[in-house]
Amino acid sequence: MFRELNRHARRLCTGLISAIALTVAGPVLAEPALWAIKDKDSTIYLFGTIHILKPDTQWRSAKIDQAFKSSADLTLEIVGGDDPAVMQPLVLKYGLDPAKPLSSKIGPEAFKHAAELAQGGGVPPQALESMRPWLAAVSLSMAPVIKAGYDPRSGVEQVLVKAATETGKAKNGLETPEQQIRFFADLPPETEADFLRSTLDDVDEGVAKIDKMVAAWAAGDVTELEKQFVSEMKGEYPELYELLLVKRNEDWANQLKTKLAGSGVSFVAVGSGHLVGPDSVQAQLAKLGIKAERIE
Repeated sequence: MFRELNRHARRLCTGLISAIALTVAGPVLAEPALWAIKDKDSTIYLFGTIHILKPDTQWRSAKIDQAFKSSADLTLEIVGGDDPAVMQPLVLKYGLDPAKPLSSKIGPEAFKHAAELAQGGGVPPQALESMRPWLAAVSLSMAPVIKAGYDPRSGVEQVLVKAATETGKAKNGLETPEQQIRFFADLPPETEADFLRSTLDDVDEGVAKIDKMVAAWAAGDVTELEKQFVSEMKGEYPELYELLLVKRNEDWANQLKTKLAGSGVSFVAVGSGHLVGPDSVQAQLAKLGIKAERIE
């Protein structure tokens, strides 16, 4: 349902609130999908990421490493999403509402469920009450993931940022941290409350569903990734789908078109949900006359 919301928000609040493990039993040569767009003097690699992984996850391949090594810069959804100094003021501004308790927004039954999950994850009920629904959803969705051994510091972006810093690559963002947080903070109140209720349901389904999603990512199975990231939201929450995926993919495609008009080699890493489905970044690029080819 709102898995895509959680996916973005988890990375936004890494270190504060901030999925996914690599437990794949597929072919040995399976690896995450990689695409490229090119013109006569430019190449831009497009890589779909998973934001939180187990520390011992192995996902890098010779193909991915070579694409990254050949790139002069790294472009992410945002830069600074794992920096508490950047994120904490934004979370305090957009994530808390002490004047209107959370229980009054989602009802006693849902709040009881949320409080039980919060207690198990070490979040005091009084702290939960002051959160807006979107922040509570993100906080609660992280608890079982971390408990199962996943670490926000082990996500793909963190690995790439570290490598870019070590090799002197420039780092750019397609959006600002505030822009991303406001995708959640600016949701209509009922949609925001539904986001939390849906998160409570998804948390109950356990980590097995997360494993399935990551297995598809690690194997480069874009059909399964579309099911996991796109289909449910598009079918049940079309307005949210339009806001979180379609509009942003359109914007990013236009930014990539401008970037392609320059020269050189670049590596662009965004959440995997943006690179699958009928309204993916690649589909938006095609509308602009730019063909993205998967690198096999």
